[in-house]
Amino acid sequence: MSEKQPNVLLGFDFGTKKIGIAVGQTITMTSRPLETIKANNGVPDWERLDKIIQAWQPDALVVGIPLNMDGTEQPLTLKAKNFLNSLKERYAKDVFEIDERLSTKDARDRIFQEGGYKALQDGQVDSVAAQLILQNWLSLL
Repeated sequence: MSEKQPNVLLGFDFGTKKIGIAVGQTITMTSRPLETIKANNGVPDWERLDKIIQAWQPDALVVGIPLNMDGTEQPLTLKAKNFLNSLKERYAKDVFEIDERLSTKDARDRIFQEGGYKALQDGQVDSVAAQLILQNWLSLL
């Protein structure tokens, strides 16, 4: 990590078809869902992601790494790590990883509690999962 603590962060819930994005900051230690972008076999819509990075100017990025419940890697783990490495190379920013087990389930539960089944169909699950991933990372600071 760089010597300066990051202020603005973007968090990512990686998926092969969609990638959820959240924004957060270390001053208030809070995060919120931002949006979900399309991915093609884990490759994001780089043009859209470039615009998001440019708009938010994050100091660092946080990627949730999917693991099995016993902590072992799964097929999606390698793709998520490749995405993390691509972010590092493309944006030249600090990129941190965090275990994201159950973040999507927790996001679905949270959305359902707030708005029922209809809310689950609004495509918010991935960005809320990204928020949970980022919030978990902030709680470790």
